[in-house]
Amino acid sequence: MRGVLYMAALTAIRRGYPFRPFYERLTERGRPRMVALVAVMRKLLVTLNSIVRDRMPWRPLTA
Repeated sequence: MRGVLYMAALTAIRRGYPFRPFYERLTERGRPRMVALVAVMRKLLVTLNSIVRDRMPWRPLTA
């Protein structure tokens, strides 16, 4: 599971909104890159859990 989350987080950081700004904000504040990546992994897992729990499709927020 950890490997899958790791690869998904890397892809989410590369693809952009909403995970990339979150990652960049953490690294700009001085967090090590791996710590920021693990935070993205957790955010991704929480997002996926809420999608499954609510039985709603993924809808990214629009800026």
